[in-house]
Amino acid sequence: MTQSTAFQLSNPEGLYDPSGNAYSHVAEVRADSRLLFIAGQGGEDSNGQLSPLFAEQARQALANLELALASKGASLAQVFKLTLLIVEHSEARLRQWVAEADRAWGLHMKPTCTLIPVPRLALDGMLVEIEAVAAL
Repeated sequence: MTQSTAFQLSNPEGLYDPSGNAYSHVAEVRADSRLLFIAGQGGEDSNGQLSPLFAEQARQALANLELALASKGASLAQVFKLTLLIVEHSEARLRQWVAEADRAWGLHMKPTCTLIPVPRLALDGMLVEIEAVAAL
């Protein structure tokens, strides 16, 4: 995965290193970039089915995000901001999310991210939703 030239991610000195939690502190986006705003993607497959397992939903939500990005000629490499909603958030779910983010982004810096624990999402059984902003 080649990082985008439309933005630069950084972790300023004096702030803790967030890489172990799969995010970066700062994204600086070039003014001439084309922006994509991707609605929250859940863990449902193309038939609308949800796995009961958080890790599987997280992986599917990332796959859905990749499909939405690809429809506009983009990839995860162009994502600089995530909003992550997790039902019944826990350290275990955070570790599962980090594993899925590491699988998706590899060793590259992860986008800035705000994780918001929520009591429920739009659909019964939905455990995770990922909203993204990308720059091309």
